Amino acid sequence: MKSNCSTPIRVGSCSKPWHTPRGAGSISPSSNTPLCKDTQVRVSGCYHRPRCPSCPPFAPQNGTAPLSPTACALNPAPYLAAGSRDAGHLPAVGGHWRPPTNHDGGGGEAEDGGRQRRGQAAQRRAGKAEKKKWKEMKLLKKLEKQRMRELEEKRAEEREEQREDRGRHYTLSVALPGSILNNAQSLELRTYLAGQIARACAIFCVDEVVVFDEHGEDVKSVEGDFEGIGRRGKACVQLARILQYLECPQYLRKSFFPKHEDLQFAGLLNPLDSPHHMRVDEDSEYREGVVLDRPTKAGRGSFVNCGMRKEVQIDKQLNPGLRVTVRLEEPQKPEAKVRKGTVVSSQHPRTVSGLYWGYSVRLASCLSAVFSECPFKEGYDLSIGTSERGSSVDEATLPSFRHALVVFGGLEGLEAGVDVDPNLEVTDPSVLFDFYLNTCPSQGSRTIRTEEALLISLSALRPHIDEAVKTPVPAEGRETTDPAGS
Repeated sequence: MKSNCSTPIRVGSCSKPWHTPRGAGSISPSSNTPLCKDTQVRVSGCYHRPRCPSCPPFAPQNGTAPLSPTACALNPAPYLAAGSRDAGHLPAVGGHWRPPTNHDGGGGEAEDGGRQRRGQAAQRRAGKAEKKKWKEMKLLKKLEKQRMRELEEKRAEEREEQREDRGRHYTLSVALPGSILNNAQSLELRTYLAGQIARACAIFCVDEVVVFDEHGEDVKSVEGDFEGIGRRGKACVQLARILQYLECPQYLRKSFFPKHEDLQFAGLLNPLDSPHHMRVDEDSEYREGVVLDRPTKAGRGSFVNCGMRKEVQIDKQLNPGLRVTVRLEEPQKPEAKVRKGTVVSSQHPRTVSGLYWGYSVRLASCLSAVFSECPFKEGYDLSIGTSERGSSVDEATLPSFRHALVVFGGLEGLEAGVDVDPNLEVTDPSVLFDFYLNTCPSQGSRTIRTEEALLISLSALRPHIDEAVKTPVPAEGRETTDPAGS
């Protein structure tokens, strides 16, 4: 192997630097030490080892001047003490020990193998460090996801509390006789009159409409075969059916209302355009839907048509054909084929978010059944009767309530309903109500039609109701049962 020393070494009286590697100069028969080409001074070969500062300087055998201790600044050859050829020391260079370089042939392979092993060890260390770094990054991502999930749950709870504060915890019910349709002159006008009732109820956020019979027809259901309405047919059934039809969102009507003569002129009616009547692309937290007859995987909920471009998969398995209120979840993947949702009560949008979510329709066989068949557990804690013989609404002060009921009479007033009711022994209807009010004092007409009285009374009562509901509602009064027909 060639020597790597490139630093000039001045030897004896030689003025030329000696660059001859080991074995390249003149060789003495008794030693392998080369001679300088010019002075023939025998010197020690360059082993590229640092000289120990404590070693004495090299003394040539021919008595010439010794080598300078700083002869080789990079890798000075070790100086041999007088009389000792192999003496020498290996001090540290830059704080590290450096093994001697083997100038003899055969040591290169071992050095290459050691270098290769060191390279492999370095690669293994680098691989372990990379793997450790990857594990740390994965753990950080997992912790970040967990933190985001906890943050989202906390925000959801805060939104839920805010909705709870916005919720409306009272209900407003309206009761009126179905016989008001008999005053219409044609089938089209009967239908339009029912549409006026529905519009008035939706405008003033009525939660329940009770249609009672004041003529003894004793009809409690809108189901069954239709027998014809005529001039004085089953007006209660027709009024209830039209009210239900208008309350139902347009995209669900084909599922719940087959072709029927009562709905022959329903196309003439003005739509309610309530908050739960959604457009296809309208974004809302709640939607009304119908459960579809589609197979689902085990453990998965049913599919619901909510009037959107995508179907909604709910969290429960329900029978097909049911109408449900669905609370939609935020889409995690916009490209997903279906949306996710949760089935909630039809009262949930009102009690939690304060949204008006339509009205329910109930049939009562008589006036007393309006009270006795109340769907609320606590009953109506505020009842108001309307009549021109009542006290002025301007002088009324309504108390705090949870469920209010406003009752309207027919063509003959509430007295007619009291007279034909077999369960009532009174003749004065005012004793049936907490307040018996005249909502239109000093009227200019002898009579006020029921559809007109509905608008006038709800308008007059609205400020009184708003003032009454400012009083905090007890917590036990917030729980209500779902009204029939919702």
